[in-house]
Amino acid sequence: MLRYRDYRLLWAGSFISIFGTQMHAAALYWQIYQITGSAFQLGLLGLVRAIALICTSLIGGVVVDSRDRRKLMLRTQSILLFLSGSLALATWLDVVNVGMIYVVAAAVAVVSSFDQPARQAILPALVPREKLSSAMSLNILSSNVGMMVGPAVGGLAIATIGLAGTYAIDSLTFLGTITALLLMRTKFEIPVMRLKGFAAAREGLHFIKVTPVIYGVMLIDFSATLLGSMIGLAPIFVDRVFNSGPETYGLLLAAPAAGSVIGAAMMSLAPQVTRPGRVIIGAVVAYGLFLVLFGLSPSIWLAMGCLAGAGFSDAVSMTMRHTVRLLATPDALRGRVAATHSAFSAGGPRLGEFQAGMTASLIGPQGAMIFGGSAVILATLCIAKLVPHVRTYELSDGPQGPDAAGDTSTTERQTVAASD
Repeated sequence: MLRYRDYRLLWAGSFISIFGTQMHAAALYWQIYQITGSAFQLGLLGLVRAIALICTSLIGGVVVDSRDRRKLMLRTQSILLFLSGSLALATWLDVVNVGMIYVVAAAVAVVSSFDQPARQAILPALVPREKLSSAMSLNILSSNVGMMVGPAVGGLAIATIGLAGTYAIDSLTFLGTITALLLMRTKFEIPVMRLKGFAAAREGLHFIKVTPVIYGVMLIDFSATLLGSMIGLAPIFVDRVFNSGPETYGLLLAAPAAGSVIGAAMMSLAPQVTRPGRVIIGAVVAYGLFLVLFGLSPSIWLAMGCLAGAGFSDAVSMTMRHTVRLLATPDALRGRVAATHSAFSAGGPRLGEFQAGMTASLIGPQGAMIFGGSAVILATLCIAKLVPHVRTYELSDGPQGPDAAGDTSTTERQTVAASD
């Protein structure tokens, strides 16, 4: 996959930026807790970011589908660099406060609602169609490595160079993606949009509504994150079930990421499957089963193995979900569909943490995980039955929807020097 020059540039730049993003997140939560000492304020930070992202995601999708996506990413990455640099300066000058942190966090979420859909929509222009699932696997692999290692790097940075220095490093990591975008040779065409404003956003939602394979995959993803969340219950498992401390907590959180790294690495080497929907269904069912086994685990090591299996299954499912969404969506709609997916991705896990907490308060953490994993399996099988297009869709079918027949991706429209 890395032989495709422009994809290689973007992947490398994004890989550098992932560590900065994880350091930034660790610093944000640490700084708020240092200022307030309040768990509520920590939770409020996540809520602020989620609301900002969800409220602007549809607008972001419309903009992505009406602009040169490379130039748009240059702007969003530059703004993110400025925001992180501003927080670094305010922290260094000791003029930072909680309100300022919330404002910066919300602004970062708003900019991300434009940046993430653009990043996803640009990918099919950088690699051949038959290599897209491998490209998605490499993206997920780098993301999971960052999620596994980044928080530790962030903690070390906070301890050695302080919060201001950590934010400053994060701001510099955006130069990786900016440099990659500037060096690209691919010529990107601006998608032709027949509608503008709210009508364009509604067109994206309508496409999802009338394309069963898209909304079926999104429903499976949303139900899995809503019903099968374990992150919020990890501290309770460590304290009440395994009678351990912070070191065990760190291992428990690292286990799913480790499994995801292995899953994404294997998917990057595997040939592209013909019917990805079936792989998605199988992987999410396995994810639910591993959560049930986690709830039944009598030891921390067995529990970590189950969570690693859940992470592995999630990486396989995620790779196939993104591949289906990108290939089944016409190029002119990819930004809006990706933005809607981002809104689902932001809402599902947070609602899932609330659901898991409420369930655990009624039947205990182990009961909550057994219930949640079982519910994931049942919901996935029900959706697969009610939306058969998920099972029957083949990658060779190409983009779906009323305008799909006339759609041709940027990769197919142009001959570019994409590989060395």
